[in-house]
Amino acid sequence: MDPISSLSELLAEQKASSYIEIPGTASRTFGQATLSTTMPMSKLFSIYEVDLEVQRSIVPQNLSKLMDYIMLYLDHNQGIYFPGLILSARGAGEYDPEQKVYRLQAIEKLYVVDGQHRLAAFRRLMETLQSNMARAKDRREYDRMEEITAKLSKLYSFPMSTMIYLDINARQERQLFSDINKLPRKIGGNLAVLREQRRFYHVLATQMAEQDPAMKQISVDMYTERGKGPEFLFSYHLLVEILVGLFEGRLKSAARNNGYYFEDKEVEEHQKLASLYFDTLLRYLPEPAKGELCWTENIQIALAMFFHDEVSKTGTFNRYALEYAMKILPHIDWNGIYVGDEKDRLPRRSRIVKAYQYIKDFYQEHHLFLIRDKEDAG
Repeated sequence: MDPISSLSELLAEQKASSYIEIPGTASRTFGQATLSTTMPMSKLFSIYEVDLEVQRSIVPQNLSKLMDYIMLYLDHNQGIYFPGLILSARGAGEYDPEQKVYRLQAIEKLYVVDGQHRLAAFRRLMETLQSNMARAKDRREYDRMEEITAKLSKLYSFPMSTMIYLDINARQERQLFSDINKLPRKIGGNLAVLREQRRFYHVLATQMAEQDPAMKQISVDMYTERGKGPEFLFSYHLLVEILVGLFEGRLKSAARNNGYYFEDKEVEEHQKLASLYFDTLLRYLPEPAKGELCWTENIQIALAMFFHDEVSKTGTFNRYALEYAMKILPHIDWNGIYVGDEKDRLPRRSRIVKAYQYIKDFYQEHHLFLIRDKEDAG
């Protein structure tokens, strides 16, 4: 065997195993050479790099949400869906058209153009699981080690669709990153909430809208992307907000129980109570119509939050307290809630809080006299 006298000869003599091989289909995208492939995360961990001149800083809140999303897959085998990654080779590696394989040397890297937060979330979870594994090993918690090993295996083998630009430079990467993140329009609130069918209140709202007779009278827009169609009284997003107000006494942004893990029985129990609530609204309020102030979204959220306070004083949701408290509805002067142009001028949160406080003050001052008189008259 002839001796190797230079680094170039050494690289030329390297075995195939010293390369990272990526099977894929080569093509041209907008005039640029690209490779489309699907890779397991274990391979992606070893080949990607982040250029901070191209990428923005990691947003901790976005990273945390993505990690929670991936944990749905690791803990409960729920399907999760990620858009493909976009990487740039910057001329590194070689594509073998006969084998349809792209080969990178071990020291070569691909630079992230789109997907930095997704990759960071997978990497952070990998590091966390490896740390948990070391801790379990030290404590000889063998069952725990098996559980973590299974999660790591699922994490490493997770398939990620990837497009690799083979020959663009850093300036082109920055332009591509800008176009990807600036031009697309995200889906609106109503449609985004409707399409999220894992969380508790979203599942509950969907069942209410599809199954509860009261919702046929109130009319819930299940399809409009932003806001609601002119023929509907409620948007789907508003229905979720009302349910959060009724069962938690909070605005949706502060909901604590809108999680991913719950039993079907919980949904059924809440659906029965929500059905009672909307049936009672229909009994005591004027017929649902856009011109009725009591059916506007701010007052509907305020009502739900107020009645939550009344029914949960004992620590649990008391349906009898709900039936009693809702007898105040026919007596409320809805036009007295806002003064002048407050209904249109105040910020949304302020309008909700003002309506809530008005209803609460009115109830505390008048409910004993008004409700008792109504019952005695019957």
